[in-house]
Amino acid sequence: MTALAPRRTVDPMAPTLGIDVAGPAETAWEVLVDLRWWPHWGPTVRDARLDDGATRLAAGATGRVQTPARVWLPFEVTTWREDERVRSWAWRVAGVPATTHTVTTLGPERCRVEMSAPWWAVGYLGVLGVALLRIRRLAEE
Repeated sequence: MTALAPRRTVDPMAPTLGIDVAGPAETAWEVLVDLRWWPHWGPTVRDARLDDGATRLAAGATGRVQTPARVWLPFEVTTWREDERVRSWAWRVAGVPATTHTVTTLGPERCRVEMSAPWWAVGYLGVLGVALLRIRRLAEE
């Protein structure tokens, strides 16, 4: 399997990229939900803050994300799933549906991280590909 493999999600209109990670799902999940990691893997994220002052995302969380142009945009976590095998969250940024982030447990030291974009943002897949490679590096260190 190639490092970055496209896949269709339950929503056939949502283009998705995924990457296998040689590390525990818990580690990859923490990289995705701890805002302190976001600038390390998100090419379009310079900084991020939650309205409640916490550093870890949760269902319904709201906050602001800073772009590389230093513009702060509001965000809201719109979907949240956390079970034994699959963890996922999606958000709206500046009121617009944005990306979905999913970690699937494949074994004790293996997982798959996937990101989906809305169908109209297919051009954003290149950014997601860079993010996935960075997430894998961080989760495997």
